[in-house]
Amino acid sequence: MKFAICNETFNDRSIPAGFDFARQCGYTGIEIAPFTLATSATAVTAQQRTEVKQQAAAAGLEVVGLHWLLAKTEGFYLTTPDAAVRKKTADYLAELARLCRDLGGSLMVLGSPQQRNLLPGVTHSEAMRHAADVLSQVVPVLEETEVTIAVEPLAATEGNFLNTAATGVELCNMVGSSQVRLHLDVKAMSGETIPIPKLIRDNRDYLVHFHANDPNLQGPGFGEVKFEPILAALGEIDYRGWVSVEVFDYTPGVERLAKESIDNLKQCLANLAE
Repeated sequence: MKFAICNETFNDRSIPAGFDFARQCGYTGIEIAPFTLATSATAVTAQQRTEVKQQAAAAGLEVVGLHWLLAKTEGFYLTTPDAAVRKKTADYLAELARLCRDLGGSLMVLGSPQQRNLLPGVTHSEAMRHAADVLSQVVPVLEETEVTIAVEPLAATEGNFLNTAATGVELCNMVGSSQVRLHLDVKAMSGETIPIPKLIRDNRDYLVHFHANDPNLQGPGFGEVKFEPILAALGEIDYRGWVSVEVFDYTPGVERLAKESIDNLKQCLANLAE
């Protein structure tokens, strides 16, 4: 099983220093939040793209791709009825796909709840059609760059659109492209009534990426969620993608979160092997 970590975890240090520490902890992949590089994907120069790709390789890390795609941006919205804003959003996602490719990645996690929550007067079904329209516009560039968008359902505590794996799959099917698939996140799945291992098994045909964390916003093993059944389910479906550690509450300290999260995951795998 391949373990990665999200690079904003190390935002208190330089990009190469963060990469080096991630590798020291045992991770072999790094997932990048665009806002750690620049305020906009278009502001990341060709030289910077090359440097970051080389820095990851020098640290012994593979760039998984991007997440927090629309964080800290303005003017973009996934579910708006405004066709011009949808076109602008699609164009920016296309730029992010090119950035992802240039960094050596092949995957983009589309969460960004603040840019997709239901607007006044817009129903969920209408929002689904608007989101499908945006993603469909991006598909040609996704095919060109060989980048996949992984649609991320989020818990109701984080937003009011796309709150279940089932609606994530529905959106993928509305787009109808192999370049638009499903991302699952432990924190988000904890808000569903269906057990996490069953969600993993039920969505095996769509799942391309996975985030390991806890509803307490810290890393795997820092809360009440038991990861042995989760990792067992991933093994059962022969999941070959990355398991990326993503945390939001850094109270225990960055170093402890990064190191103990992967140690906890590896211990769970060892327990399963016994």
